[in-house]
Amino acid sequence: MAAAFQLSLSSSFLASPLPTSTVIPTANRPLRRLLISSAIAPSSSSSSSTLNLPKKKHWKVGEYPGVSETSITQFSSNNKKRTPIKNIKKKLDKKNNAKAWANTVTEALSDAIDKKQWLRALQVFEMLKAQPFYQPKEGTYMKLLVLLGRSGQPGQACQLFDEMLEEGLEPTAELYTALVAACCRSNLIDKAFTILEQMKSLPLCQPDVYTYSILIKACVDACRFELVESLYEEMAERLIIPNTVTQNIVLSGYGKAGKYEDMEKVLSRMLESTTSKPDVWTMNTIISLFGNEGQIEMMERWYEKFRNYGIEPETRTFNILIGAYGKKRMYDKMSSVMEYMRRLSFPWTTSTYNNVIEAFSGCW
Repeated sequence: MAAAFQLSLSSSFLASPLPTSTVIPTANRPLRRLLISSAIAPSSSSSSSTLNLPKKKHWKVGEYPGVSETSITQFSSNNKKRTPIKNIKKKLDKKNNAKAWANTVTEALSDAIDKKQWLRALQVFEMLKAQPFYQPKEGTYMKLLVLLGRSGQPGQACQLFDEMLEEGLEPTAELYTALVAACCRSNLIDKAFTILEQMKSLPLCQPDVYTYSILIKACVDACRFELVESLYEEMAERLIIPNTVTQNIVLSGYGKAGKYEDMEKVLSRMLESTTSKPDVWTMNTIISLFGNEGQIEMMERWYEKFRNYGIEPETRTFNILIGAYGKKRMYDKMSSVMEYMRRLSFPWTTSTYNNVIEAFSGCW
C-alpha cells in the first residue's frame, strides 16, 4: 500500500515537468554579453546616425515656420536661386542715392526760398517734380506762393496755383489767401477780387479775416475807399469781425486821405468793440496824423483819450509828440516830454535827437 502511494505521488509530479531555469551560470556570462553586443550592434549604429541629423526647429508662439536652408537644398530644382549679395548691395546703394538726391534737391529748394531767389526756386522745384519720389505738398506750394508774391511775380503765382490743381492737390483757404496777397502786392486788385469770388463758391475755401484784411489794405493803399466799405459790409454779413491790425490800416488810410470823419467812425467802433480794441499802434497812428497836420489840440485830446482808455505810450509815441511840438516851435512842451521820458526811463533814440535838431535848426 505504501509502495503504491509513493508510485502515484511520483507519477503526479512527473506529469507536470519542472520549468527549466533561465539563470545562466556565471561561467557562461561573458559568452552571453558577446552575443547580446553582437545582436544590438546594428541598432546602435542606426541610433548614432539619427543623433547626427540636424535638430528640428521648435517654433515659438507667433513665429512663422519659414523654410530653412537645409530644406531649400532638397527642393533646389523647384526653387529659384537666392539673390546674390552683390545685387542686394546695388539695390541698397540705389535706394541710399535716391534718398541723398531727395535731400539735396529739397535743401536746394529751401535755400532758394530763404534767399528769395524765386527763379532758382522754380527751377529746383521743376527738378523735384520730375523725381519718382515726389509728392505734392501744401506747405511747399504755400512757401512758393508767398515768395512769388513778395517778389512781385503774380503771374507766376497764378500759374503755379493752376499747376497745383492739375496735380490733384486740394486747395485750401490759406493757399487762396496767399494767391490773393500775391495779386494785391502788385496792385492787381480786380484779379484779387476775382479770386475772392472763387473762394466764396468753394465750401471748404471760404475767405476769413486774413483774406479780407489783405484786400482792405490793398484798397486803402490804392485809395479805393468805396471797396473798403463794401468789404466791411460783406464781413458783417458773414459775421467776420475785423481785427485791430486791419482797423489800424484803415485808420491810417483815411487819415492820409484827409477823411477824418470816416476815421473817427472807425475809431469809435474800435472803442466800442470787444474784439478789435485800439492799442498803442492805434494811438500812434491818430496822434501822428494830427501832429503832422499841425493840429496840436486834437493831438493832445486824443492822446488823453487813449491814456484814459488804458493804453500806455511807448518811445515812438513820445517821439511823435516831440516832433509835432518842434514843428510848432513849442519848445517848453517839447522839453517837458523829454523830461517825462527821462523820469520813466524811456531811452532817447536817434529819432528823438533828430526831432530836437530839426526843431532848433530853424532858429539860426
